[in-house]
Amino acid sequence: MFDVYLNHRRDLLVVRKGFPIPRSDAASRWRKKKRVVSVSEEISRAVQRQGYYLRKLSTKHMR
Repeated sequence: MFDVYLNHRRDLLVVRKGFPIPRSDAASRWRKKKRVVSVSEEISRAVQRQGYYLRKLSTKHMR
């Protein structure tokens, strides 16, 4: 039902199965996860609403 991708910064991208990666994020090198059993309701709703779900890990560290 969903394709899940990770990039080298460990960001997460979820799209509907068979749909292309959004253009703004196509520049990153995404690697497809081999198997995804399920995703959370929050992610599922976001994919239905906007076509994809993107989560970026924060690179800012507090001192």
